Formats: sequence, structure tokens, C-alpha cells
Amino acid sequence: MNLDYSQFLNMLPEVTLMTILVIAFIADFCSAKKEGVVNTRSWFNPLVCVLMLAHIAINIAPVDAATCFGSMYYTNASVGVIKTILALGTLIVLIQSKEWMSRPDTSFKEGEFYMLVISTLLGMNMMVSANHFLLFFLGLEMASVPMACLVAFDKYRHNSAEAGAKFVLTATFSSGVMLFGISFLYAATGTLYFEDIASKITVSPLSIMGLVFFFSGLGFKISLVPFHFWTADSYQGAPTTVTGYLSVISKGAAAFTLCAILTKVFAPMVEYWQTLLFIVIVLSITVANLFAIRQNDLKRFMAFSSISQAGYIVLAIVGNTAMSTSALSYYVLIYVVANMSVFSVISSVEEHNNGVVTMNSYDGLYKTNPKLAVLMTLALFSLGGIPPFAGMFSKFFIFMAAVKGMSLDTTMGAWAYGVLFVALINTVISLYYYLLIVKAMFIKPNENPLPTFQSATSTKLALALCTAGIIGFGICSCVYDWINAASLL
Repeated sequence: MNLDYSQFLNMLPEVTLMTILVIAFIADFCSAKKEGVVNTRSWFNPLVCVLMLAHIAINIAPVDAATCFGSMYYTNASVGVIKTILALGTLIVLIQSKEWMSRPDTSFKEGEFYMLVISTLLGMNMMVSANHFLLFFLGLEMASVPMACLVAFDKYRHNSAEAGAKFVLTATFSSGVMLFGISFLYAATGTLYFEDIASKITVSPLSIMGLVFFFSGLGFKISLVPFHFWTADSYQGAPTTVTGYLSVISKGAAAFTLCAILTKVFAPMVEYWQTLLFIVIVLSITVANLFAIRQNDLKRFMAFSSISQAGYIVLAIVGNTAMSTSALSYYVLIYVVANMSVFSVISSVEEHNNGVVTMNSYDGLYKTNPKLAVLMTLALFSLGGIPPFAGMFSKFFIFMAAVKGMSLDTTMGAWAYGVLFVALINTVISLYYYLLIVKAMFIKPNENPLPTFQSATSTKLALALCTAGIIGFGICSCVYDWINAASLL
């Protein structure tokens, strides 16, 4: 069998990520020091960030539709945009991680951290480009296994080891459930190619069971209710930088994949999976918002916020139109910059507060660290959908995509508008609990507030990029036009 190596040219994002991975491995291997010696490699983080920036620059241009390796791998302009968004979020995570990676207890593991992050992103890229369930599952595991290592990265601090164990158990169980569903689909159609399944699938007990089990397995990855129980504990125990990565990049990749598979594979069963989505969206947004109000630990708070945001992300898929992909991509882009801005502030405060991330720590923060308080407020306002920040526009496009082409005269249309009404009500509820943090920073008195401190230069850069995105992506219509033009190609 002769392998056509020219096919790798259609996999340029994965090729460049592999190149970064090899360079990071060689740099870490050649510069490692003996155990017990503090290893201060101030050049390592900038090197990886520059390589990731080059990766984004190389792959940001739209590409023509193409397939590789027996059509198991698929790419087009829309997929390229999705990968660019995930890479941009990863770049922000890498920039933010510099201060954490400079600590004596983590500096010797710096190379491992970068390689795990890049390996996870590589797996997510394979998921997004999968056109065959085997490649999809391999990509999923390529992303999940390194992510488990990242969650347990600080195994001797806080509850990182416990969080890693819970993540592994949940990932294993969800993968098993998903494989069970894929086996039903194979039994019903005799193939694992997405297009072939779509052309052969019929509404039968086997295909319905396959849909339910597959959706349940991927629901764990996105942390949709009722598959969300692992989220708060894993988010709380994981290092703050990893929590941000898990809440944004991992969730975004899984949501993109869910959208692609539902619209490609299960197109003949649209009424069945739309009904599933209606139920899960209402539960996710409502339950997560109610639980978020009761949280005192800020990382658990953001965990339930991410569950609620996952419900909004999935809401875009309901419309099942060309606008769904555009709205989903734009929402994830805005969610990346807003959520990573919040986690950048949390990480900075945690570094100067002996690792404490409770809500009480932010009482009176404006008096001692006004810049951090203002940037945190802008990010929370964007997450809550307050104009004129980008979060308001992302929610608007999500709501438009959810009811695009729907009519109140039909049952599914009435359901769609009903779910949209619930989502609007929950937007007000989410704004209330986001304002609890704003109230703590600006209004609540504190006799012993956090002292004034200077954030690391890397943290300031990450916050600057995120804040520019929160303001700029909402004002500059060219960003949405770029995403929408790619989805129409």
C-alpha cells in the first residue's frame, strides 16, 4: 500500500501543531536541569507562545474543502475558523500560565505542561475534522487523556489529584457510553462514515438508541445537565489555568463536534435530537444558574457558569440552519475572551492570596486593585450579555439562530420559542449572580482587603488581549462577517 504524503498538506493545522510539539519536547529535553535545582527558563514560555502565534498566522486563511485518508478526515473554511478560535484560546492560556509556571514547585514541569496542552489541542482538531466515527473517537481520547493529566497537574496542592481521578472516571464512563451508542449506529447502518450513515439511517430502535447513547456520552464532555456532576469538583481541584482551558477550549471543541455530527449524521432524525436538545438546554441553563447563586468558591461558581454557558452554546444547534455554525463559532470566540479574562484575574488574585479563591477574598478589591476589578467587571458584563460588550451580540446571534426558520404554527417551532423564552429569563438570573462578584469588589466593605499588588507581565498581556476582544469583537462587524463567510463556503 502506497501512502500519498501530499495528503498531509490538507492537514496543515495538525502538522504545525506536531511541529510545535516536537520543538517544545527538544527544548525541554536539552534545557532540563537536575532534580532539586531550580530551573528558571524565562525564554521557554515566550518560545511556545511565539510558535502558537505562528501556527495561528499560518492557518488563519480560509482553505478549500478537502478530504484525506479515505475521506476519514475533512476540512473546509468553516472548520479552519473553528480551529483558529481554539488555537487563539490556547494561546491566551499559554500566556496566562507563565506566572504559575515560574513557581519553584511547577517550573521543573513547564515542558510537560506545554506538551500536554498542545497534545490536547491536537486531539480537539482531529475531533473537529473527523468524518468517520473511528477518527472522531481517536481525537476525543487524544484530547481527554492529556486533559486528565493537566487536571491532576498540581497533585500535591489543593485537591488536584482528586479532581484528576474524578475527571478520569467520568471520561472513561462517558467514552464507554458513547462507544455503546456508536456500536448501535454501526449495527443499524453497517458503516462509520458520517455521510454513509446519514444516507442509510432510518428511525428505528437501533438508531434511536445510538443517538441517545452518543448524545449522552458527548453531553458529559460538554458538561450539560444531567451529565454535569463531575464539573464543579474537577474545576475546583484543577489548577486555575487548567480550569480556564477546560471550561473554554475543551467545551468549545466538543460543542463544535456535536453540531457537526448532529447535522451530518442524524439529519434524517432532526425532530428526535431537537427534542433532546430542548430538554437538556432548559435543564442546563436553569439548574446551573440556580446552583451558581449558592457558591462561595469562585472556581465552583465559574464551573456552574460554564454549565449554563454550555446550554447557550448548544442552543445555536436547535435551528439546524447555516446560521447555526456561524452563531456557535462567534459565541465560542466571545466566550473564550470573556471567560479567560475572568480566570486571568482569578489566577492573579490566587497567586497573591495564598491560593484562596473564595468570594470573600474579592470584598473591597476595587480599593486596592482597581484595574483588576474593572477588567473583571467588563468580563462579567460580557458573560451576562450586557450591551455594548461582545457578549450581548453573541447571545443575540445565538437566539436568532435558535428560531431561524421556525414557525409558531408547528410543534417544534412552539418548543423552540418556548426554550428561547426560558433562555431569556435565565439571562436575567445569570446577570444577578455575576453582579454578586461586582458587588463584592465595589460595594461590600472589608476591613482587611487584599493588599495592592502588581500582576505579572504575562497576566497583564493576557488581560489586555481578552479585554480588547470583549470590546473590539462586539464593535467590529468584520469578525462575525469573517466567521459567517467561512460557514457559507
